[in-house]
Amino acid sequence: MDERLKQRDYLLRISKAITAQLDMQAVLSLVIEYAVEIVAGNYGLIALQQQQDEEFHVVASYNLPQTNWATFEPLLRVLLAPNASADDSMWAARTAADTLGLPLRQVVALPLLLANTVIGLIVVFRAALNVAFTADDRVLLQAFADQAAVAVQNARLYERAVRESERLHAIIEEAADGVMILDSRWRITTFNRAMELLTGWSREEAIGRPCAEVVGLQTPNGENLCLVACPLQARADMSHPIAEGWMTTRDGRKRYLQTRYSPTRAPDRTFGGAIANVRDITAQKNESEQQLTFVSVISHELKTPVAIIKGYAGTLRRPDANWDRVTLDDGLQIIEDEADRLNDLISNLLDVSRLQAGSLPLIMAPFALPTLAERIMQGIAATAGPEFTFELRFAADFPLVVGDEDRIRMVLSNLLTNAVKYSPQGGTIRVGGWSEGDQALVYVADQGIGIARENQERIFERFYRVEGKLTRTTQGAGLGLYLAQAILQAHGSRLAVESQPGRGARFVFHLPLEHHQLPEGAVEPETSGPLGDGSMEEADRV
Repeated sequence: MDERLKQRDYLLRISKAITAQLDMQAVLSLVIEYAVEIVAGNYGLIALQQQQDEEFHVVASYNLPQTNWATFEPLLRVLLAPNASADDSMWAARTAADTLGLPLRQVVALPLLLANTVIGLIVVFRAALNVAFTADDRVLLQAFADQAAVAVQNARLYERAVRESERLHAIIEEAADGVMILDSRWRITTFNRAMELLTGWSREEAIGRPCAEVVGLQTPNGENLCLVACPLQARADMSHPIAEGWMTTRDGRKRYLQTRYSPTRAPDRTFGGAIANVRDITAQKNESEQQLTFVSVISHELKTPVAIIKGYAGTLRRPDANWDRVTLDDGLQIIEDEADRLNDLISNLLDVSRLQAGSLPLIMAPFALPTLAERIMQGIAATAGPEFTFELRFAADFPLVVGDEDRIRMVLSNLLTNAVKYSPQGGTIRVGGWSEGDQALVYVADQGIGIARENQERIFERFYRVEGKLTRTTQGAGLGLYLAQAILQAHGSRLAVESQPGRGARFVFHLPLEHHQLPEGAVEPETSGPLGDGSMEEADRV
């Protein structure tokens, strides 16, 4: 009885030591070491069923190097066979012993059982030939094996949880959208790489801080949305509340963010934390605002000519008036001009629709660019006013270019119209060109108000208009440069701008020449470079 009590106490201490471990390999090493020690063995191995092939393979051993594990695979198959006898087991063990040159003279094997399912096998060998394993040895080892099965399963579950945690962390880290996890006090516990890029905060700085301090979306009146109307509090009845607003990143960028929360709540509905998915929708916000601006501008642009046409038509048809011919001609001319303006606007809108549908047709053919530019310039000069001077700067024998003449007419017309529109003091407007290799470079230059560097990329966006006093008082829908750029891109070209505020602007694009060389005697310009410290006069000198 004393011996049994000692064995149970020993078994309990061993079981506690094993179950205190969660690292799989450490648990397996302890299990086989203690299993050999319990029954005074010399060698041991433990095999587990592997998920990939559902076969049992050696995963840990005692006094047996890993290079020898494969030798025991036949023994495992015999031990696990339903009708295998003790003689079969000894024969398989001796075969392995002979192969390895080891004294494996006695063998005992017991399964690791979990809910009556075999998940593994403990095998212990003795080197002494005359010391056989007894029934008590088997009982003691089986009791240990039952405890070891629980420890192995716990280690497996822990290993699986660690893998899932690492997988989840990798998914969060590599997510395209920003992801942050908040605790019950609204403090950040997880902050992925996309959040670092969105906000300018490093995760080391962000973790532990309140989300209102790091994200801090602003309401339209400039208040911190997270402080005055936290969606997790204001919308506690919603399963996925959403917040949107502008924020200024740590590196000074203005971004419009949409945050979608997935909160957890206790049974009493108290806040227990949340996962926040953060998306940069600045482009969509700008597009939406431009659409609203577009609707407003287009409404004004459409209403104005319609109102003028209606007003003049109503006036001219008054039965109580007897208009002279000059008055009639003036009124009809205004009606015709406003109808043309309305037609141009509708044509632009149709072209925008074609561009969005990806169906802007081009009819490519050689044409004389100087002749086209001269006709457009004459038409615009006739209505521009005496404060403007127009100059055409092409060589007399400038070669033909290849393109869609009607589309290039629209490009030049938009550029010249803008040159007049944004030169309130008048000045000289030039259209010219030169050749470089097999390309013709064309420019339209003015001496107007110019364009600030930060606006020079955005002026080619659809519906975008530079904010300013002149812009607010000047008609336009923000489509001219967008269409011009799209037409040139369809030609394989691109519209570039060179400008300084208060010193005019020059727009340049290129078209292919019909002939790759200028005719003999053609004159090249002295400079085609970007604006220097001089005026537009200097930049356009030919």
